[in-house]
Amino acid sequence: MSLVSLRGVAPAAASPRPDKGLPCPTDPGFEAVYEENFQFVWRAARRLGIGSGDTDDVVQEVFVVAHRRLPEFQGRAQVKTWLFKILVRVVRHYFRTRERKPGHRPAHSLDALDTLRDQQTRGPAEEAERKDAVRILDNLLARMDSDKREVFVLAEIEELSSVEIAEVIGANVNTVYSRLRAARQEFERALRRFHTHELGGTP
Repeated sequence: MSLVSLRGVAPAAASPRPDKGLPCPTDPGFEAVYEENFQFVWRAARRLGIGSGDTDDVVQEVFVVAHRRLPEFQGRAQVKTWLFKILVRVVRHYFRTRERKPGHRPAHSLDALDTLRDQQTRGPAEEAERKDAVRILDNLLARMDSDKREVFVLAEIEELSSVEIAEVIGANVNTVYSRLRAARQEFERALRRFHTHELGGTP
């Protein structure tokens, strides 16, 4: 796996949509936004570091906010970019809240890397390789600080432009370039270390 192959790594399947607690989608506009964007919001939340046990709650909060603010949306940006902006704010609040709680642990468990060799024995082989690639990606992302992870996910996985990323994270384009360059370098170093120390081989 490399930066070039990231976009070919299929994400883990999203869980059933957490309809309980969401606004009733009687507004056709909101219903369309929800139906068309649930999967990518769920996937992006996981990639931004939200653990599997909290993903549904975070996604629910994103769409609750989107439902409340939809009348204010004027179409100056794509709906996807607008939702990402909401998601990033919700994720940041999530981590700030967790950091204040006693006994806080990272959302991702890096121990999951220990199961990679077991996964390789399962068939079919292609599916096992896909699951391994997703698992490696998730755990490498978990090692990045939140600023780098945000721009890396938005650029390399979700394929937003630098201008769109700047709008989503509330920074200027030069800051995006700087963070993304650092994130790419960090990811490549981490991937090389993983291949060397975890898999006993070379990339």
